[in-house]
Amino acid sequence: MSYYKPKVKAPNPKEIEKVVSVLQKNRLNTVCEAALCPNRTECYANRSATFMILGDTCTRACKFCNVKTGKGESVDINEPDRLAQAIYELELDYVVITSVDRDDLSDYGAKHFKVCTEAIKRKNPTTKVELLTPDFRFDLKSLELIVATDAYKLAHNQETVRRLSKSIRPQSNYDRSLKVLNFYAKHSKKIVKSSLMVGLGESIVELKETMQELLDVGVSELTIGQYLQPSPKHYPVKRYYPQSFFDEIKEEAYCMGFKSVASGVLVRSSYNASKM
Repeated sequence: MSYYKPKVKAPNPKEIEKVVSVLQKNRLNTVCEAALCPNRTECYANRSATFMILGDTCTRACKFCNVKTGKGESVDINEPDRLAQAIYELELDYVVITSVDRDDLSDYGAKHFKVCTEAIKRKNPTTKVELLTPDFRFDLKSLELIVATDAYKLAHNQETVRRLSKSIRPQSNYDRSLKVLNFYAKHSKKIVKSSLMVGLGESIVELKETMQELLDVGVSELTIGQYLQPSPKHYPVKRYYPQSFFDEIKEEAYCMGFKSVASGVLVRSSYNASKM
């Protein structure tokens, strides 16, 4: 099997400039920039972005993630209105709202997710909202706030297989993530989605076992993408998979019972989210 590092084409800079201008004017963070997503220029050119609320500093330190770690910022009560305004200016039909982990907050940031969703829907009533949430440490009151929102889809990323989870996400928990996804599936009628990275040292058997566990707890949509090391200090890539692998695992996922699957070298959890 041959391995390679994928390359990204540079799109129209004028469209990128427009999106960046709106984000800066409304003082908003995107996971696109914070996580150095390889697709960010393509998404900006298509006038879309994954908004990251609750600041740009995460209280956890996952070894694959480029978002900075430290003490959480004060919750910005004006952020929901600025977020809604940016979505209005960009005329977005579909948005993904995610956040840093906020283990320093009593509700882990769940109420802010709810307030942001309400503000978006007031200003943009036809816009579909996907919430890509942390695990909220499986706090039931926090999870209940999320399922009560007017979100179209709920997502939480499992990221990797059971054997590697503790070393990749030391402050998270593999089974807790499954419980969060199961709660979303059981207590709402919304679509439930999750995402996996490959290239961290997992075996194909382990990958399929994790896919089955996600399916068993009610996940119906799945994205699978190649892990790319953000910097030398992050967890190293153990393997680069060819596109043929992603095509094959996508077919396997459909055969297992997933309703919608995005699988590719540069696929990320929110990549082309509106097309899922």
